[in-house]
Amino acid sequence: MRRFYSLMIEQDLFGTVRLVRNWGRIGTNGQELVEEFSNEIEAGQALEAVAQAKRRRGYRDL
Repeated sequence: MRRFYSLMIEQDLFGTVRLVRNWGRIGTNGQELVEEFSNEIEAGQALEAVAQAKRRRGYRDL
């Protein structure tokens, strides 16, 4: 299957740290899920946990 999964940590205008997950078929906008965290360390740990799970399922880093 031709699909993608992206993870990004960002901070909004109000200072909230967010982990943005975007996935779908290549060539589409896909779907998005946003999780809010109290600090960047927690967001980074969540990002690594999701990334490891996706690598086990066959996704590769670009």
